[in-house]
Amino acid sequence: MPKEQAASPARTVILTVDDDPGVSRAVARDLRRQYGASYRIVRAESGASALDALRELKLRGAPVAVIVADYRMPEMNGIEFLELALDIHPDARRVLLTAYADTDAAIDAINVVDLDHYLLKPWEPPEEKLYPVLDDLLSAWRATVHRPVTLTKVVGHRWSARSSAVREFLARNQVPYRWYSSEDPEGRRLLSAAGQEGLRLPLVIAPDGTALVEPEDRELAARVGLATTPATDFYDLVIIGGGPAGLGAAVYGASEGLRTVLVERSATGGQAGQSSRIENYLGFPDGVSGAQLTDRARRQAARFGAEILTAREVTGLEIKGASRVVRFSDGSAVAAHAVILATGVSYRQLDAPHVSELTGCGVFYGSALTEAAACRDQDVYIVGGANSAGQAAIYLARSAKSVTVLVRQPSLATSMSHYLVQQVDETPTISVRAHTVVDAAHGAGHLEQITVRDTATGHTELVDAQWMFVFIGAVPRTDWLEGMVLRDSRGFILTGPDLTTDGNPPAGWELDRSPYHLETNVPGVFVAGDARAESAKRVASAVGEGAMAVMLVHRYLEQS
Repeated sequence: MPKEQAASPARTVILTVDDDPGVSRAVARDLRRQYGASYRIVRAESGASALDALRELKLRGAPVAVIVADYRMPEMNGIEFLELALDIHPDARRVLLTAYADTDAAIDAINVVDLDHYLLKPWEPPEEKLYPVLDDLLSAWRATVHRPVTLTKVVGHRWSARSSAVREFLARNQVPYRWYSSEDPEGRRLLSAAGQEGLRLPLVIAPDGTALVEPEDRELAARVGLATTPATDFYDLVIIGGGPAGLGAAVYGASEGLRTVLVERSATGGQAGQSSRIENYLGFPDGVSGAQLTDRARRQAARFGAEILTAREVTGLEIKGASRVVRFSDGSAVAAHAVILATGVSYRQLDAPHVSELTGCGVFYGSALTEAAACRDQDVYIVGGANSAGQAAIYLARSAKSVTVLVRQPSLATSMSHYLVQQVDETPTISVRAHTVVDAAHGAGHLEQITVRDTATGHTELVDAQWMFVFIGAVPRTDWLEGMVLRDSRGFILTGPDLTTDGNPPAGWELDRSPYHLETNVPGVFVAGDARAESAKRVASAVGEGAMAVMLVHRYLEQS
């Protein structure tokens, strides 16, 4: 844990981490002498303890302005630490403290972790080599528009499905919150103060003190400061879906001058945003977490002026002359010249007895990173053999007692990228059971056991299991487009050449040109990402399609 803990959690923090106690004390001393009157100086002597401190500061709502990290630290070097710190406090300015021999690593870190500056040891005199750098970084940090960080409190039970869903919603939307168990004294006190007995959970106490019982996502989003209502009723471009394709389209659409609004039903990032580690995305040689990539993209889109709406369910698409009207589940609507469908896919549900009623109570779809801490020293089962399953297995294996991957195929190599197969094979706490499926889940109120079956022999086995994460494929979120947009037999949206038969345009197509490559059978309605038929199902391709769709939107608008 950090060596310095000031009493007031509200003061802005400058954090320094160095494994050499002498250097650590010297950095903190110089920082305190110059900035101690205005900032809280937090000192740590390892990357792990510094990350713990950053998480605690996040929960308390304390802003972090600058992080100074030494490059050469055992177990976790400064670049690795700053990359993880970026997920927790993305607005903090980042400084690497390095020796002259390590300047190449510092230069590389500029791209890896968006490094703001690197300082050479020794930094004496600080008046010349340290303080001017920090003054510039603090000035730049203060100039950034910061929303006051306030804390949301969530009182729930570990086996409450809605409690789990609320935690996931807040975490994925980067909303600071603090979790209280309904069985702990403080949780009971909060329930009593709200006049609740704990029979309906979770209880969410919004930053303004409003108590919400089992809130729906839209009510919760509005109370914690997320935008849910469009600023106007007409835009140049409406993007439906906030995964990599939608965020890519928002960045390019807004940066090129289109009045752009992105509508997301839950949280930006999509399935990629839930990934613990994406290691094959261009430009990130050390990998990047889905949350980190999503946060950067969201901030980038907002900086260009894109409007981002959260917790809005789209239920219909209508054509009214040159306008494309997007209807929401509450009956309201927004219109635009063009629409990009980037709705992505949802996890395929495991069709086995008792799985549905235990979902959120030990059974989870996706990585459910908010549940990872509770899996410490536990036996975890993962169902599925694609990349998302491999990424989750490696992430959970950091703290779980064991991770067992159940895969229907003969091996992981059938559906998982080679680099992930290698990592799984090299992780001693991960085991793989091939030719294995889940026949049933069992438990009273939460998952306790699962029945697994060997598809080669037919042998079944009942095993103890409190945690099961399911990755068995995906289905497109396109049912609401029935009767309007053409789809294939699996529900994926057809575009461009896939719409033409023998060179003829689709039925009802009235323009004297064929549909553009990412255009649907409805002119001005485009598709990007996983919802498109025969798409590559990769983050990089989804981002690229988002950018390409915007280019085609421009072409469409020029000819309209």
